[in-house]
Amino acid sequence: MSSPSHVAETPITDRNELVATLASGEKPKAQWRIGTEHEKFGFRLDDLRPPTFDGERGIEALLTGLTRFGWAPVIEGGRTIALLRDNASVTLEPAGQLELSGAAVETIHHTCVETGTHLNEVAQVAGELQLGFLGMGFQPKWTRDEMPWMPKGRYKIMRDYMPKVGSLGLDMMTRTCTVQVNLDYATEADMVKKFRVSLALQPIATALFADSPFTEGKPNGFQSYRSHIWTDTDNDRTGMLDFVFEDGFGYERYVDYLLDVPMYFSYRDGKYHDASGQSFRDFMVGKLPVLPGQLPTLRDWSDHMTTAFPEVRLKKYLEMRGADAGPWSRLCALPAFWVGLLYDDAALDAAWDLVRDFSLAERHALRDGVPRHALKLPFRNGTVRDLARAALEIAVAGLKRRAALNADGQDESHFLDVLQEIVDSGLTPADRKLALFNGEWNQNIDPLFKHFAY
Repeated sequence: MSSPSHVAETPITDRNELVATLASGEKPKAQWRIGTEHEKFGFRLDDLRPPTFDGERGIEALLTGLTRFGWAPVIEGGRTIALLRDNASVTLEPAGQLELSGAAVETIHHTCVETGTHLNEVAQVAGELQLGFLGMGFQPKWTRDEMPWMPKGRYKIMRDYMPKVGSLGLDMMTRTCTVQVNLDYATEADMVKKFRVSLALQPIATALFADSPFTEGKPNGFQSYRSHIWTDTDNDRTGMLDFVFEDGFGYERYVDYLLDVPMYFSYRDGKYHDASGQSFRDFMVGKLPVLPGQLPTLRDWSDHMTTAFPEVRLKKYLEMRGADAGPWSRLCALPAFWVGLLYDDAALDAAWDLVRDFSLAERHALRDGVPRHALKLPFRNGTVRDLARAALEIAVAGLKRRAALNADGQDESHFLDVLQEIVDSGLTPADRKLALFNGEWNQNIDPLFKHFAY
């Protein structure tokens, strides 16, 4: 989840300004970049509990320790709650999950080096604090009540609001981790095509990256419980956005969707004002109950865009939001998968051909069925595994045509090897952890923290 945006405090007086904000994201292909974000769970090595914010071994101490690597602290209420460096940031999710929001880089090679550097820095500081970090989609051991809360104003507002609109929103906040990639578009038509392809194929990414089969130390019956949680978080701001596939979809229609998403807050003068459940449309005419007579700014709009949580999210770029977090190799594979599909014209055409005749019912069947069944979910005359194999073949070809080479002359397609192995074996990361749990771990979840820590 985002920190307050750094957009200028320019008042908004017209809906067209909101449309123009999305259009301003258009970039020529030569300027397309890749921004990768991932979250991870911290745990204390002695008792496996998540670290609190305070204390000698707390999350704030970790953030302070990372400043030795040139990260600048971000202060809220006198406390360090985030870090900035070279157009990247380290931020906190509600229960202290640590997130790297990477810089916008040119290739997967760059983003993988960036991620590896970050994980190494975290490991150095965490080791001194006797902390470890784990990448997977859902907290495998601790209950919701055992998770700490970080002292960020927006999280207090969301914590109070979530139980009013769904039963799993607090789990989403405190017990999930994801990896996502943010990608550019050239024109409105290019955005629409990429949005439709990525929305239709988001369940395929969920299946390939499925890695959240445990709740409170026991199997939960799901491959990606993280993905399931979004189905009962807040239906006003989540889901598959069926309107994206309707004729005439574009920036204006997405703005209208966002205007109908209930607000969470407005950040003014260093303070979060609770606007939960209130209307941004009312804000546009100076009738927001919490700030009567005031008009929104572009920063309010930028913040509001971050409070919608569909499977694919449009800001000034497209965010792919369907994958569970995982180890370093899959943190590199997720951007590779989507770049291969969306940044090569022939691959984008092939991906659209793959999904263009999916019916609304089929898209929803994939979204609803994949969290439990992943690659094994039946689809038409085959399974999701068949779809994943086809999508992966397109992505590999797209990366090879991109021909973005590293110093050793390798293109980016090798980052997909880990996904090819999943498709070839038919075994998801969740399957492998379940086999260990029921085998050599003797149905004890604790070894997971040792075997799969970064």
